[in-house]
Amino acid sequence: METATPLYIKHATIYSTEKVIQDGFVLIEDGRITKINSAEITPLPEHTQAIDGTGLCLIPGFIDGHIHGANGADVMDATEEALDAIARVLPEEGTTSFLATTITQAPENIEAALENTAAYHSGIGQAEMLGVHLEGPFIEKNKAGAQPLEYIMEPDLEQFKTWQQLSGNKIKTITMAPEHDRDGRFTAYLYENGINVSAGHTDAGFSDMEKAVSRGVRQVTHLCNAMTGIHHRDIGVVGAAFFLEDLRAELIADGIHVSPEMLSLIFANMGSERLLLITDAMRAKCLEKGNYELGGQPVSVSEDRAILADGTLAGSILKMNEGAKQMFQLPEVTMRDIVRMTAENPAKQLGVWERKGSIEVGKDADILLVNEELDIKYTICRGAIAFKEDY
Repeated sequence: METATPLYIKHATIYSTEKVIQDGFVLIEDGRITKINSAEITPLPEHTQAIDGTGLCLIPGFIDGHIHGANGADVMDATEEALDAIARVLPEEGTTSFLATTITQAPENIEAALENTAAYHSGIGQAEMLGVHLEGPFIEKNKAGAQPLEYIMEPDLEQFKTWQQLSGNKIKTITMAPEHDRDGRFTAYLYENGINVSAGHTDAGFSDMEKAVSRGVRQVTHLCNAMTGIHHRDIGVVGAAFFLEDLRAELIADGIHVSPEMLSLIFANMGSERLLLITDAMRAKCLEKGNYELGGQPVSVSEDRAILADGTLAGSILKMNEGAKQMFQLPEVTMRDIVRMTAENPAKQLGVWERKGSIEVGKDADILLVNEELDIKYTICRGAIAFKEDY
């Protein structure tokens, strides 16, 4: 892991917001992109480190808006060491920033996790924690999935306000079942205060979703999972995601939570403009198969999935680059689409577009160098080399 000395990336194919620059050059100083050129940049600052990007694509770093844990750690561990373990390992999969995601649990456990995030700041060469994704506990029991039933509660605005204060105002996204907000005041307050409200673990029908969107719901949590699917008399939450243009949707593109055929159908209906690739990963990601836990529940992890004792999927062990590769296998998906789904859309959804999500002068130098197969060669987090493949 390198310190944030000036970096000069040369001869890369640059995916900027306006165009693709062949044989391009990027200068990084003080953690930000300062120059993007189609010709050599001179003079260079003293002690600049050069990186040869010949044959590689330069794209913005991945933003994972829904991750519970990795590398043996979980957000609910409520320790600085746990968040460090997550932030330290994520650059290996191309993730340069993330939302620390909680799970439905006893209020005191949620509060401990939120207080821990309030005091946390990612270090140099780590993925940046942008804030918190509060998943539950205001969800539907019939669609709980791996969320512990005994701690599910009705939407409680005063409870949320307390939790937001404890988090240091770091809650950026909340997953909730919108049908339980019967008068709409809870959703409206969240929307008016800049919270990204996401419908998830929900039994809502299409009309419920239309009402929810009118109140401020702007996202769907892990599309297809723990929600109503498409039926010919009610197209449910999945159909709402297809039909209602105000909605963006998270997607766990591992081919397990959502089949490859459904991934293709989703992309055909939504395109890359409204999809947000996530991992929903738990602590076993990056570790060997075996027995772990999620939200106090035992989880069995095999080579490709994590499940509860009853067979319910318990988050994932997916890496962001693997999800991106899964989508990239679809014949209609381009590198530009990958950039939108992994970086541009999440940055806009989370309100950090002014500094994240694209290759532009003045933005944070969260940058990946990848080959045409999306293998990660370099990950740069806010100007520091956080991962370099040995090759």
